[in-house]
Amino acid sequence: MPLATFPGQRGWGYDGVDLFAPFPAYGAPARLAEFINACHALGLAVILDVVYNHLGPDGNYLAQYGPYFTDRYKTGWGAAINYDAAHSDEVRRFVIDNALMWLEDYGFDGLRLDAVHAIFSFEAVHILEELSVAVKDLGEELGRSFVLIAESDLNDPRLVHPRARGGYGLDAHWCDDFHHALHRCFTGEADGYYSDFGGLKDVATALRDGYVYQGQYSAFRGRKHGRAPAGVEAHQLVVSAQNHDQIGNRAQGERLSMLLGLPQLKAVAALTLLSPFVPLLFQGEEWGAMTPFLYFTDHQDPELGRLVAEGRAREFSAFRWQGAVPNPQAPETFARSKLDWSEAAKPPHAEILQWYRQLIRLRRDKVEVPRESRLDSRRAQVQFDAGAEWLAFVHNGVLAAFNLADRAQRVPMPEGEWTLALRSDSPGAIPSDEMPPGTTFIYIGG
Repeated sequence: MPLATFPGQRGWGYDGVDLFAPFPAYGAPARLAEFINACHALGLAVILDVVYNHLGPDGNYLAQYGPYFTDRYKTGWGAAINYDAAHSDEVRRFVIDNALMWLEDYGFDGLRLDAVHAIFSFEAVHILEELSVAVKDLGEELGRSFVLIAESDLNDPRLVHPRARGGYGLDAHWCDDFHHALHRCFTGEADGYYSDFGGLKDVATALRDGYVYQGQYSAFRGRKHGRAPAGVEAHQLVVSAQNHDQIGNRAQGERLSMLLGLPQLKAVAALTLLSPFVPLLFQGEEWGAMTPFLYFTDHQDPELGRLVAEGRAREFSAFRWQGAVPNPQAPETFARSKLDWSEAAKPPHAEILQWYRQLIRLRRDKVEVPRESRLDSRRAQVQFDAGAEWLAFVHNGVLAAFNLADRAQRVPMPEGEWTLALRSDSPGAIPSDEMPPGTTFIYIGG
């Protein structure tokens, strides 16, 4: 999550105002570089969330130094940044220099660009395109490979299309449709944007194409939404069943582990980790953490804190969630959001953790084959029966079968020789032609 400095001692980081200064409550700048070096020594890349669509409301004095903001556009979080009006060349350079600083000075391996649908740039060269060129040039200069990942709910393949095809040349973007389809299917929630999604049919579409909405009418938006993901490869879509936004922007910050049973959690994990796309896990998801993740702030202006709390309550009016919304300013809201790491060794959390480890190992060994050897790196072969409540998909020699019904049944197998590698109930169970109710079976072969 973002590191740009903001007032107070705690927060999600999306209200940063000093873009070139790492948040001092986390430690000194030199410690940040040491942390990244330590990750690299362990074979881990580090990607930073950056916010280039607005600045925070508290301590934001940037407008006093130049025309950094514009009233031509509006965002839901503050004044829009001036990317295409008079004197915007310098503003664009300011933002690009900030991105390059995180990569060059601190050693980050990539950036996740927050809410690019709220970045308004209508010049012939979009700011995202200009940024992608600058980052590629820096990578060539340093002999490194950086990635740029956009958060977007536009379902717009131009984000990742190459510049030669009129795209922005980013490496990947988040695909919210995957999350929404899974969440609606497994929880049954149909409020707000979940009203646009149905059952297994949308899950199957998400597994096959990433985008569920490819230009059809969206009742939630009251208009057509998205376009077909032509030319978008699997490695260019980042998918999740849980993330900080979708959990933290619930009234009570519930994780799926608080809403679903163990069989469903295992099915969701397999759908996410064995999908053709790049899976993203939220902290604690891998053991089914039971601590909530709430929205917390530490605004130093009491009036601003009050307005934020009231705004959160209004924001959830489209959802029928129960209970009062915790006050983001309250220290206990932050304290409740901390992980209980001891859970991971206790049942049923240890079983969930083992399941995730097995799926990750299987993905590494079987699903993540070299890109050049893939016949079609984006599409999975998906079959389902919404009435019978089963789904199966094949990708790169791995078959995942899901019996979501409350009865045992036979799930049709595609042709080929398949060997059972994992099952979600009991590894020593007696083999049968029928899958027990609520189970997930993973096969390898083809």
